[in-house]
Amino acid sequence: MATVDVREPDIVIRGRKVVGGVVEGEALVTQQTISGWGGVNPMKGEVIESHHELRGQSFAGKILVFPGAKGSSGWSGVFHMTRLTDKAPLGMLFNITTTKAALGAVVLRVPTLTDFDIDPLDHIETGDRVRIDADKGEVLVWKKSV
Repeated sequence: MATVDVREPDIVIRGRKVVGGVVEGEALVTQQTISGWGGVNPMKGEVIESHHELRGQSFAGKILVFPGAKGSSGWSGVFHMTRLTDKAPLGMLFNITTTKAALGAVVLRVPTLTDFDIDPLDHIETGDRVRIDADKGEVLVWKKSV
């Protein structure tokens, strides 16, 4: 069960719902787009793409904050496999809405937002505590360093 932070959030970001729901967890942030087919090991939820800043890191059970999807239409299939292997992210925040990213969110069935009032990549860091309330279109952020 996720720990609920009783402090006021340090940052509130508003966005548009892709998939509804509420989730809270640790952020894993990358400034680079993520490739599905050949870029992710769905058995581990791990980024395996060569030269990617998250190479070797797992997004399983974390809030994935990233610019968007890249590569083939197999992206959503690879991310669907992470759900089937229980290695999916808890939720997703992405800036660039493509059919790959949107379909990936739908097959993952995790709370997902896009089209933000402020860029989450400029305000959320890996390790920050993040609560996504996609039904309200709201992201609450508690900075790890505060």
